[in-house]
Amino acid sequence: MTRWYAWPHLVSPIAAALNIARRHLPILESYIADPETHAAAIEDPTMLGGPFVDYGGLRVEEIAQLLEETRHRCGPQLELARDVAILETKVHAYGDGRSLEPLYAEVPDALRGMVELVYDTNHHPSVRYLEPLLYRSALYDESLQGLVFDRDEKDDRKFVLSTPRLEDAGAVFADVPFRSADIDHLFSMREHSADVDHVMGMFRSTAKGGIDSLIDHLFTTEPPRRPHRHLGPELRVRYFGHACVLVESGLTSVLVDPVVSYDYPVALRRYTCLDLPERIDYVLLTHNHQDHVMLETLLQLRHRIGTILVPSSSVGGLQDPSLALMLRTLGFRDVRSLDMLDELLIAGGRVVSLPFLGEHSDLRIDSKTGWLVELGSKRIVFAADSRNLSPDLYRHLAPLVAPVDLLFIGMECDGAPLSWLYGPLLFRPITRSHDNARSLSGCDAAMAADIVRRLGARRVFVYAMGQEPWLNHVMCLRYTQESVPIIESDRLLRECRLRGIPADRLYSSYEMFLG
Repeated sequence: MTRWYAWPHLVSPIAAALNIARRHLPILESYIADPETHAAAIEDPTMLGGPFVDYGGLRVEEIAQLLEETRHRCGPQLELARDVAILETKVHAYGDGRSLEPLYAEVPDALRGMVELVYDTNHHPSVRYLEPLLYRSALYDESLQGLVFDRDEKDDRKFVLSTPRLEDAGAVFADVPFRSADIDHLFSMREHSADVDHVMGMFRSTAKGGIDSLIDHLFTTEPPRRPHRHLGPELRVRYFGHACVLVESGLTSVLVDPVVSYDYPVALRRYTCLDLPERIDYVLLTHNHQDHVMLETLLQLRHRIGTILVPSSSVGGLQDPSLALMLRTLGFRDVRSLDMLDELLIAGGRVVSLPFLGEHSDLRIDSKTGWLVELGSKRIVFAADSRNLSPDLYRHLAPLVAPVDLLFIGMECDGAPLSWLYGPLLFRPITRSHDNARSLSGCDAAMAADIVRRLGARRVFVYAMGQEPWLNHVMCLRYTQESVPIIESDRLLRECRLRGIPADRLYSSYEMFLG
């Protein structure tokens, strides 16, 4: 979107406007002013994930051009960001318990009729944004959306929160809104032969020789490799990397947090889109972070997905844009929100939404959930990045869930500070110590071991660690044996094994059968 990698906070209109104004523009301006500092920071391992453009000092003119283009094309979004800042400041300065009704006359023009001014029960004021109306307004601009196809067959990609995508000799661009059916037609060609001419109108190329020079790279006359549908009596469980797990019975398929590698010719064994069933009955999303809701993967799979299940959210908060609303706007046909402990019956079993604490820097985030997938007599829990802040939660859950045959739990327990992800959405200054203390962290060993014990887990998998090379562009993590998440997850694995519980930390790919 406007040359930046599309993640959920760049789709929802308010969050997108704030990220453009308060993340993208400052990064571009900083690079233009001092490209050498950016180049030096990129080479410094301690600066990984920082706000530095990864083009050395070589592309200042192109970045300056992108900056001017952004100011021109995103004028309405930049004005919206200013209006949101004005309104948020006014509401918090005025709201001392008296009625907020007089403030409606001072709502900036672009937001009139799009907001409600409210108090919580402790008389703290806030703005409730009418997000569905914003998606229907000119402030949601689909012309900013598009796809990029790269000739390079490698995992080494630039970190997307700090580096925009400039045109280069190996890129093919498709200026098409994400909801377009042409995207489904294009990606369905991985499974079925079709007329190339039907989709060629989508593309423009900056490659030498133009579009024709890239046809041999993007398309083939060879029939695609077809996955073998699982029909056996056992459950087949496949790990696709990070937090992506496919569970298949002979009746149904469930895919959790789709983040799927491309089919690169590399030695590291991995599953790709070609290893997914042609029909994915259910996709489950745990929470609205860019490494769990990856639009890059979801758009490729949209034509194969039956139903997407997402955690419900209280629509209207800056920090918690609605997942269901976003996905429906992007053309996903059957999106269902589940409240906490809601269950959905599926062929041969059920799916239950479980409470999810922590990992969101103490912000009020409703759109997060763990999932219980029950098929046949087997129970699998995907706890994602849950942080065990209150062990009594799992004491309450145990009668509803335990015993669990497989527990998948994330242990990225040394997470980034609050401002790393949510900084553009904050309107009051925060001290550095508070920023660092309010981190995006999952369980440490003691927290995870308590969940294992209370849920009666018979087998444990540590996952969602962001180590796979095809996640570098969204995670920007480089673990060593001295890294806290590795030390803590090793500690959990040892404790589980001492208690006779098989336990592993997953990486790249894994397959098992539950009989």
